[in-house]
Amino acid sequence: MAESPAASTPYEVLGVSPDASQTELRRAYRRLLRQTHPDTGGNPARFNAVQQAWARIGDAEARRQWDAGRATAGASPPHPAPPSNSKGTTSRGPRSGSSVKARTYGHPGGVARERFLVLMREWAGRGSDLADPYDPALVRSAPREIRRLLADALAEEATARAVSGLGIGYTMWSNVETDRGKLDHVILGPAGLFAVMSEDWGSAVKLVRGELHGEGIPPGEQPVRALARIAKALGRSVRVRFTARIIVVPDDALAEPITHVGKPAEAAIVQLSALPRVLRDGLSGGQRLSIEDVFDVRTRLQNSLRFV
Repeated sequence: MAESPAASTPYEVLGVSPDASQTELRRAYRRLLRQTHPDTGGNPARFNAVQQAWARIGDAEARRQWDAGRATAGASPPHPAPPSNSKGTTSRGPRSGSSVKARTYGHPGGVARERFLVLMREWAGRGSDLADPYDPALVRSAPREIRRLLADALAEEATARAVSGLGIGYTMWSNVETDRGKLDHVILGPAGLFAVMSEDWGSAVKLVRGELHGEGIPPGEQPVRALARIAKALGRSVRVRFTARIIVVPDDALAEPITHVGKPAEAAIVQLSALPRVLRDGLSGGQRLSIEDVFDVRTRLQNSLRFV
C-alpha cells in the first residue's frame, strides 16, 4: 500500500530540515531515541516512528532514494492523477464483466485536487507550470498542509471506487454543497441514506469521548461534530433524514473495522475495506428501505443537491 501523502516525513519526525547534514540527523535521532524509549517512560509509537524515520534517511544512499521519491519495493504508485470527469455529471464507472456499477454523480476528490494543484504551483514557484505536480519527490518535499489536500483527494476517490462496486441498487453524490460546508459523499442504498466523509490524516486515529484524535488531526479540528452539523443542515434543506453518518479512514488508521460513535445506529468511524459491508447491512441491522422509499429519496436528492 502506498504511504499517505499526509504522513509525517522522516525529516518531520526527527524535527530537522531536509537540508540538515548527516551529523545533524544523527544527533536528532539519538536525542529522540533517548526521549521516546519506552524503558525511560517514552511513547512506544513515537519510538517506532523515530526508528522508521532513521531507517529511511539515516544512511546516505537511503536518504538519496527517499529524496528522489522512489517507492519501496512492492508499493503501488503513490499519487496518480485523477480520472477525467466533470462536476455534477453522472458516471457509471468501468464495467467489470457483466456487473453494473452504482450510479455516481459529482467529482469525488475534485475540489481537494484542484486546491492541491493551485497551492503546489504557488509553493513551487509562484504559480509556475510544473512538469508533474504529482512527482513523488516534489510531493514529499511540500508542506504538510499541501500534502494533506492530496491525501483527502485520494481518500475520496478510494471511497468512490468502493461504492461503485456495490451495484446499481446504490447511488452516490460526491462533493455536495451545504450551508455548513462540503459533504464528501451522500450514499443511498437499500440499507438507508448515509452522510459520508472520507479522511486520511496520515496517522492512526482513535475515538476519545465522542471525538476523533490523532497525531495528524490539526488542533481544533473536530471531524465527528463537523459531520453531524453538515448532515443536519443538508437533511433539513432537502427534507430527508440520514440513516447514519460515517467517517471513512484507511484500514491502518483504525484499530477495529468499525468504531461506533454514540448510539450504534447513528454514526461510526469505518475502515475503508469495511465500508461496503456497512452500506449493505447498515450499522444496526435494522429495517431496510423499500424500493419505493429508495426511489422517492433518490428523486428528491437528485432534484435538490448542489455540487461544489
